[in-house]
Amino acid sequence: MENIEAKCEKKWQTSCDPLPAVFNKSRQTLVIILLAAMSLTTNAQDPSSVSPSPLKALKNNAGNKKRMMKSKRVLRHAVFFSFKESSTASDVQGVVDAFAALPQKIDSIKDFQAGTNNSPEGLDDGFTHCFLLTFKNDAGRETYLPHPSHKEFGSALGPHLKDVFVLDYWGKTSRNDKNRELKHAVFFKFKDDADPADITKVEKAFAALPEKIDAIKAFEWGTNNSPESHDDGFTHCFMVTFDSEEGRAKYLPHADHLGFVEILKPVLDKVRVLDFWEDGYQK
Repeated sequence: MENIEAKCEKKWQTSCDPLPAVFNKSRQTLVIILLAAMSLTTNAQDPSSVSPSPLKALKNNAGNKKRMMKSKRVLRHAVFFSFKESSTASDVQGVVDAFAALPQKIDSIKDFQAGTNNSPEGLDDGFTHCFLLTFKNDAGRETYLPHPSHKEFGSALGPHLKDVFVLDYWGKTSRNDKNRELKHAVFFKFKDDADPADITKVEKAFAALPEKIDAIKAFEWGTNNSPESHDDGFTHCFMVTFDSEEGRAKYLPHADHLGFVEILKPVLDKVRVLDFWEDGYQK
């Protein structure tokens, strides 16, 4: 641009020097107009340099948001154990340690959270140990399930296992890095004759609670897609996150939570609830 301006100025000096000095200002103005015209011509030839219309920009932003939301989907693998009474505390801890070592051996495990059940509701059906694994996608789970290290862990678990409950669902990659997370895992099994419209009403009512109860720090839910056969007939998982036991204590008797329960009751066959500190396995 500086070369063009210099050439234009030189041209004016050559052709217009005989003119009186009073015309110098006009000469400079014409140079500016010429440069502006050249810039407009360049933009017209390059569509990428033209700003999009407001409507097009809005559509682009919506598309970008949709792509971002899609990229944040992750596959959750929720696993719960109850152990035989004959197994000692040392036996159980050995199983927990072996499970916690798997992320170092199987790189498709993108996150690992685990702890012992501390729910005050008494709806755990005897399960005591909770594990939440995260995969990037189906391929990650497909790598994990038949992996030799996972099979080796299964051999260590088998002699002490009383029962297992597994449910997989699609979640979101939101993590609170500032505070410990108290996970509140809720599972529903609906009546066989439940109207699908009523089940949808339950889903929407539960999903609306984070906007009504500020003690909820994170929330996700999904329907079971586990290829294993350990779901006990449960189809829905709702994972609620608190940052303290006080938050949970505020949530359980909250009027909006109790109102949701009334919507749920007519279609519910069975509920299972387990709570755990996500880093409890490190204690």
